Amino acid sequence: MIKRREIQKMSEAIDRQFKLDENVREAIIRVDREAFVPSAFRHLAYNLDALPLKDSQWISSPVTVAKMTQYLDMDGVDSVLEIGCGSGYQAAVLSKMCRRVFTIERINELLKTAKKRFSELELNNIFAKFDDGQTGWAEYAPFDRIIFSATATQIPQVLFDQLKDGGVIIAPIQEGSLQILTRHYKRNGRITTEAIEQCLFVPVLSGTQR
Repeated sequence: MIKRREIQKMSEAIDRQFKLDENVREAIIRVDREAFVPSAFRHLAYNLDALPLKDSQWISSPVTVAKMTQYLDMDGVDSVLEIGCGSGYQAAVLSKMCRRVFTIERINELLKTAKKRFSELELNNIFAKFDDGQTGWAEYAPFDRIIFSATATQIPQVLFDQLKDGGVIIAPIQEGSLQILTRHYKRNGRITTEAIEQCLFVPVLSGTQR
């Protein structure tokens, strides 16, 4: 019950900074962020701060996770592809809002830890693999939504090819010295883009790290 109250308080704090849709609020409440935070930072799990992981990676602020989720517009979504699994927290929140989440991580140690968390929490609709996420996951394409949990200079064409018509990609895009959270729509085979707000993520890197 204590954890439930802490998660509820966290969702209320998020809502004060960024007005949550009810379905996003419910997804946030149903995932215990503490389970995805390194043990040394568990006492900060319900704060609104990004926290460090291994290999210079971060678990995003709960506000950022809520924003990314809400900007995806998850109503009626069947499948989501995530580029950059990290701690697994973003994938876990998305798993409460759709039938299947596919997540790719290029750092093997992070992926192993995330998969262990998914198993322990019985998040059986999350499918994760070790790979360079910039190539996507053609076996399960097309996807209704694609989300980048790292900053790209551009979206590879292969990912637009793996997006369903009518689908959305949310990604932080590097523009000069700024990172801009950008929404890409695919309609009748054509891509349009919409800049949303400034953001701060680690960069997308090519290849894999064992």
